[in-house]
Amino acid sequence: MKERKTRWVTHGALSVVVAAAMVVVILFLPHGVGAIQRAAYPKKYSEYVEYYADKYHLDQYLVYSIIKTESGFQVDAVSNVDARGLMQITEQTFDWIKTKIAPNEAITFDDMYDPETNIRFGVYLLSVCMARYYEDVSTAAAAYHSGIGKVDSLLEQKEYSEDGKVLFSFPYEQMNHYVRKVNANYKSYQSIYGG
Repeated sequence: MKERKTRWVTHGALSVVVAAAMVVVILFLPHGVGAIQRAAYPKKYSEYVEYYADKYHLDQYLVYSIIKTESGFQVDAVSNVDARGLMQITEQTFDWIKTKIAPNEAITFDDMYDPETNIRFGVYLLSVCMARYYEDVSTAAAAYHSGIGKVDSLLEQKEYSEDGKVLFSFPYEQMNHYVRKVNANYKSYQSIYGG
């Protein structure tokens, strides 16, 4: 009889522990998932992203999405075409942007490894793309990645654009992949951070 009572107490105590653990999981799991999501979609360099996004009238989550897609937040990232830094600016693009926003500043292409300078230049370019393509994220992302000239030529073709203003189809595999990735990242940032 004593053994049966001990077994029941042990079983009862185990049930209480399991129930308590389930309550903890139910209460804290969303916070754990949120932490995992925020780690996967970080807001690094937020002081620069938020400042320049505000200055150029962009959604900061779109800027984070471009950085995540371009470099995965690696300051020293370099592409096979020598695009540099967080937002992957090429030398030709750097030279053009410099004439627009920093003509008298002693900034060189090597400064694209500096987070603030890179974000400043990249956000400016993204703002130009967004304004040029009627705030259409997909078309602007395509232009950011593949160049304004290439997107402009696609806009002239009915199989890619109905109105000549935005693209509904992205014919190049790399461009198409990039646009899908930016949009997926943007949606995730908005969902995770409530934008």
